[in-house]
Amino acid sequence: MRTVLLTDRERAALQAYLRLLHTVRAAYDGDAGPPGRPPLVPPGVLAEADRALADAGLSGNEEDFFRMLGNWCPPAATP
Repeated sequence: MRTVLLTDRERAALQAYLRLLHTVRAAYDGDAGPPGRPPLVPPGVLAEADRALADAGLSGNEEDFFRMLGNWCPPAATP
């Protein structure tokens, strides 16, 4: 496996994205609120991820971002 050295801003962007992902997952796993309405993700969580991506120069560059994410957090091996 290749070692990935990230800048502080890239690391912050990846961490913000993972917090957003965990927040969305928790929202869907928990009480979804009124029937037929999707759960809401707090605007601050979305804003943090957007700001971190922009600060790292990754906003609008999803291919590079997801490649970096895959290298930093490789999928778990299946048994």
